[in-house]
Amino acid sequence: MALWLCASFSDLRNRPITKSARFLIAAALLFVGVVLLGFAVVAGWTQTMDLSISTGLVLHVGTSSPAVIAFMQAVSWIGGGTPRWIIVILLCGVVWRWCGPRCAVALGGASLLSNLASSLIKLGFGRARPDLIEHLDHQTSFSYPSGHATSAAVVYLLLAWLAPPRWRPFAWALALAVIVLNAFSRIMLGVHWASDIAGGTMLGAAFAMLGVWWASRPAKTLS
Repeated sequence: MALWLCASFSDLRNRPITKSARFLIAAALLFVGVVLLGFAVVAGWTQTMDLSISTGLVLHVGTSSPAVIAFMQAVSWIGGGTPRWIIVILLCGVVWRWCGPRCAVALGGASLLSNLASSLIKLGFGRARPDLIEHLDHQTSFSYPSGHATSAAVVYLLLAWLAPPRWRPFAWALALAVIVLNAFSRIMLGVHWASDIAGGTMLGAAFAMLGVWWASRPAKTLS
C-alpha cells in the first residue's frame, strides 16, 4: 500500500499542471481564504483595521456632499437586487454571442451559485453590520462576506476572461472599475467593513475561476 501511494504521488508530481487545473486550484485556495478570513473577522483580528478604514471613508448626511452620497447609492443600487440580475441576464446574452451557450451558462450559473454561497456564509458567520452611522442603504442580512462585492467580482472578472481578445483590455478595465467603485460605495454608505469587501471579492473571484474552468472544458458529444 505504501509503495502504491509513493508511486501515485510521484506520478502526480511528474505530471504537468494544466491551465484548467490551475483555475481549480486557485478557486480552492480562494475558498479557503474566505473561510479563514471569516474566522479572523469573528475573532476580532480585523476590527482595528476595519474601524480605521471605515472611519476615514464613511459618509455623513449633512456634512458629506449630497452628490457623492447619491452617486454611491446609485453604484450600490446597480450592484444589487433586481438591477444586478438584469445586468447578468444581458451579459449572458453578450457572452453567448462571444463564445456560445456554454459561456452564457457559466456566467449565469457562477452568478447564481456565488450569490447562494454568499448568503450561506453570511448565516454561518453572522457578523453584524457596521454601526458607525445610520445606514445610507437598506440592509436585511448579515455583513460578512459582502454580497455586492461577491457579485461584482464573479460577474465582471468572468466577463473579462470570456471576452474575445480584442475586447479583453476594455473588459478588464471595466471589471477593475466596477469592483473598486462597488467596494468604496459599500464602505462609504456605512453598510460594510473592508474585510467584508475582501471576503466577498475573494468569493466572487473563486466562482469566476470555476466558471472559466467549466466553460473551457470540452463539451461531451453523444456517440
